[in-house]
Amino acid sequence: MRKIILSVAIGVLTLMGVNAQNIHFGAKGGINLASLDIENAAGTINGRTSFHLGGVVNIELSENIGIQSELLYSAQGANSNVNGFESTIKLDYINVPVLLDYKVLDNFSLQGGPQIGFNINAETETDNSTFEIPSVETIDLALAFGAQYTLEQGIFFQSRYSLGLTDYAQGIRSRNNVFSLSVGYFFN
Repeated sequence: MRKIILSVAIGVLTLMGVNAQNIHFGAKGGINLASLDIENAAGTINGRTSFHLGGVVNIELSENIGIQSELLYSAQGANSNVNGFESTIKLDYINVPVLLDYKVLDNFSLQGGPQIGFNINAETETDNSTFEIPSVETIDLALAFGAQYTLEQGIFFQSRYSLGLTDYAQGIRSRNNVFSLSVGYFFN
């Protein structure tokens, strides 16, 4: 508990030193190409195309370095085929990436850092019915890295890959991996 309080205090003190001019708020949305890496999976596991949507805050710490954090709804999962039985594994998360934002050029930056996801829904859907997946972990940790191009008008484009570090299901090695393409807008 002391570590959490200390971390929050350091974060607040750091933000107090940042001018409001250097904090940019925005929104973004886009497409997810999600997959699950399941060890010894019975059958075929294919990617699932879905979407993400949420808010963005970018804090410029210097001319070339900043921190970008997001609060995103992200639909993830995969499509599976086991002995001709097709289903869609739907895993919905609230993801919070905290990324180092390094400007390589004026409008182009590389980003990378940790991401924590909170599972809010887990189900398997077939043609006839939907089943809840009971053994899904509540927390999903990932390493996210990508690139962002921002236009003068505040419109930005992102590509990102999130590599799952923890198993999404209890008892089996099973990791979320997501490639995403986004379009967003900074309001200020």
